[in-house]
Amino acid sequence: MSNKRKIVCFGPGPKFKGGIANYNVSLAKAFDKMDDVEIHIVSWTQQYPAIVPREFVDKTSKADLLEGTDVKVHYITNYNRPGSWKKTVDLILEIDPETVIIQWYNAQQGWPLGYLAKKLKKHTEVLFDLHFVVPKENSKIDAWLTKLGLKRAENFIVHALKTHKELESLFPAEQFHLTENGDRSKDGLRTSIKLYHPVYDLFKPDSNFDIEGFKKEHQLRKYVFLYFGFIRRYKGLHNVIPAFAELSKRRDDVSLIVCGESFWNTLDNSKLSSKIKNFLFGIAKSLFFKKEDDEKDYNPLTLIDELGIQDKVLLVNEFVPNEDVNKYFQVSDVGLLFYLTATPSGVESLNYNFKLPVIATSVGHFPETIEDGYNGYLCKPDNIRDMADKMELSLNQPINRDNITEKTKEFSWDNYAKAILYRN
Repeated sequence: MSNKRKIVCFGPGPKFKGGIANYNVSLAKAFDKMDDVEIHIVSWTQQYPAIVPREFVDKTSKADLLEGTDVKVHYITNYNRPGSWKKTVDLILEIDPETVIIQWYNAQQGWPLGYLAKKLKKHTEVLFDLHFVVPKENSKIDAWLTKLGLKRAENFIVHALKTHKELESLFPAEQFHLTENGDRSKDGLRTSIKLYHPVYDLFKPDSNFDIEGFKKEHQLRKYVFLYFGFIRRYKGLHNVIPAFAELSKRRDDVSLIVCGESFWNTLDNSKLSSKIKNFLFGIAKSLFFKKEDDEKDYNPLTLIDELGIQDKVLLVNEFVPNEDVNKYFQVSDVGLLFYLTATPSGVESLNYNFKLPVIATSVGHFPETIEDGYNGYLCKPDNIRDMADKMELSLNQPINRDNITEKTKEFSWDNYAKAILYRN
């Protein structure tokens, strides 16, 4: 009989696209490195209501991110089938873990995750890993679902002090124990463990990758800026492109890579099933969401033609397979994070994974992680000229990449996992 400590990471497994799946896998791999831990990923099969018109499964990657590990993956939880929620509880109780870490990243999941927490906390510690508290859209239904889900949790992990303060505002009648080392010893208080977004180590630079050959093939110029990740309004691509266009008027040795899938354009809209989903989702949005949060018509890529910079932009408007991620970071000199709002960012972490300096807007947590002029640059939000100025500055006064390593050396997955396992 094994004497290992059992941990469950609940969230999307490696077959899903996006940063949260990468995050959940990275956390599981950190536990797997520990000799005294048995780690399970318990995953969704369907993460959202069936009417959401988007493809969430990664159908392009060939690389297995869990290769060489003993991580056990269970795909079981379907948002649309409450019977699967009970089966999930039964499975986790059969595993009998000391802690269940639930990834919280979308308020729509408040109902099933609240159910899981309510049933599980009678038998084990339930720890919500919060990627936000206040949703970016923050509709009334989102606020209600957030409270529904989080009120059942015992303890929380936050990646920024801002998130902890939002948690206190959500439950004003409660007092929280705030700690940075994982101590959960304050009887009667729910604990908020202030950690960080660890630096991804899933994707490795390829020493054999021909950087100059790739640049020549794609007609990239001497200096390359990178926008990487899903195309969504809050990530500010509509500011990245005009800022780059302004910079390209000043100098002719720069290129921009826009690399990412348009978030709401992943289905074949000629299919009847897609048309039905779009219709039903449109009704739901009109009832529950603010008009300004509707991204249906958000398409900043048209700016590339409008601004006449086609010859200076490499557009990769698709989901990038795991095995190709390194290429775009290795050929780039600076990452661009011109977000409108920001919680601790997986894309920021990906940049640091490749020792790539970033320029980010001074919003959200970015001023906490970016020391202006040391490991990156900060620019004013929604200020195209300042963005272009900082892009030029990053070329004239490039960041020492050793500074990035120094700044982020404490943000490891190992330290993160150890804090979760901490017991006073």
